[in-house]
Amino acid sequence: MNSLPLVLAGIALATLSSSSPETVTFDTAETGKPPAGWTAGQTGSGQAKWAVVADATAPSKPNVLKQSGTATYPVCIKDGTSIKDGFVEVKFKPLSGKDDQAGGLLWRAKDVNNYYVARANALEDNLTIYHTVNGRRTEKKRADMKVASNQWHTLRVEFLGNHFTVMLDGKKAIEWDDDTFKDAGKVGVWTKADSVTLFDDFSFAAK
Repeated sequence: MNSLPLVLAGIALATLSSSSPETVTFDTAETGKPPAGWTAGQTGSGQAKWAVVADATAPSKPNVLKQSGTATYPVCIKDGTSIKDGFVEVKFKPLSGKDDQAGGLLWRAKDVNNYYVARANALEDNLTIYHTVNGRRTEKKRADMKVASNQWHTLRVEFLGNHFTVMLDGKKAIEWDDDTFKDAGKVGVWTKADSVTLFDDFSFAAK
């Protein structure tokens, strides 16, 4: 029996089951304001300030997304996304902050108060994974890892079912299982407190 047709069929099904990655570079977005097609806000109190700005160090020039306000947890969510299983990835550069210098990713987000988040912190040199339920963030797992200030890093989260993998600069940092948010949700970026952070090359895809 010739198994080649079955193999080809399997490849075709695998291809159909994964969407092509989409990357947002912010390079065509109007500067000085939040990017169109995103919900820019925060979890908790304070005043987040999200704006597209030009930056000479951008991985993909000329623009980046900058958060320079102060709020409990500034969040910026990509509208129109609905991913249950897949990945989300971003390049981020922590610039300053006395309380925090954080860059993070959201997935399976329902809104600004309900989501999973993985964040890297340049003040603490660690990565942490949380869930935020009704605005309350709960830490689930932490890993020590060097996160240099004023340098670009790549943060990536892969999620399949209840299993999540967090990577920094291509190195696996955290694996965690959880069933809090089982349904498809939106993806986005996140900071904390007074973090001034740049983001670029925001990529995502469903599996």
